Amino acid sequence: MGSGSFSEETLTELREIAGRYPQTRSALLPMLHLVQSVEGSVTAEGIDVCADLLGLSHADVSGVATFYTMYKRRPMGEHHVGVCTNTLCAVMGGDAIFERLKDHLDIGNDETTEDGKVTLEHIECNAACDFAPVMMVNWEFFDNQTPESAVELVDNLRAGETVRATRGATITSWREAERVLAGFEDGLVDEGPAAAGPSLVGLDIARENSWTAPPVDRAGGTKTKAATESPEAAAEEADTSRAEAETKAAESPADTKGGGSDDD
Repeated sequence: MGSGSFSEETLTELREIAGRYPQTRSALLPMLHLVQSVEGSVTAEGIDVCADLLGLSHADVSGVATFYTMYKRRPMGEHHVGVCTNTLCAVMGGDAIFERLKDHLDIGNDETTEDGKVTLEHIECNAACDFAPVMMVNWEFFDNQTPESAVELVDNLRAGETVRATRGATITSWREAERVLAGFEDGLVDEGPAAAGPSLVGLDIARENSWTAPPVDRAGGTKTKAATESPEAAAEEADTSRAEAETKAAESPADTKGGGSDDD
C-alpha cells in the first residue's frame, strides 16, 4: 500500500531520488518536482512524505517549498504559461503580452482558467534576453513573442493541439515537465537546439574572422600571441617556460622558511 494518495510506485521513485545523493537531504528539490508531477502542486501530504523519507521536519520541507517560486502550493493547470516581465522583456513588450493574456484568459497572475488548461504567471528573467520578449510554456522557450502570437499560443494549448516551442521542443504537460525535472527521462531530450540565432552571433563572427581565445597555461596565465599562431610556436614557448621554471627551482634555497638572512 502507498502512503495516502501516493502509490507504492511513486514512493519507490522518491526513494530512488533520495539514493542518488551522498547526503539524502540534497534530494529534496527533485523530490518536490516529482510530488508536483503526481499531485499537481506541493501538497501538505507531499511535504510530509518527503520529510519522512529524508528525516526532515515538516517545517524544513515547507520552508524550501515556499522559498522557490517553481514550487506551487495551489493546483496548477495542464499548462504553465509564464511571461517574462523583467526589465528587457518588459520594455520590449512583455508587459503588454501579460496584460493581453490576462484579459483574453480572464484570469489574474498565478491563476488558472476555468477549464483547467492554463495557469498564467509573470516570471523573472529566463536568461534569454536576446530573444525578448520571451514566454515559457512548461519551461520551454517561446522567443520574440507579441500579444497576438501569445493569444494564438494559449488558444492552441487550450484546444489540445500539438504545440512546438520556438527552438523545436514538443510541449507536453506541466506535470510531465515536472517529472523530467525530477530526473526521469521522457525521450524528448534531443528535441530542439539549446541555443540559436542571436545567442550564436558572437561565435559566428569569431569563426568568420578566425578568432580564438588565447590558451591558458598551467600557471593560470595566458600565452603570448606568437604561441597561439602555430603548434610549433606553442611547443617552443612551453619548452622555454619549463626550462625557466627548472632553472629557478635549482637556484632557490632548499629551505626558505623563516625568510631571513644569515645576519638575522
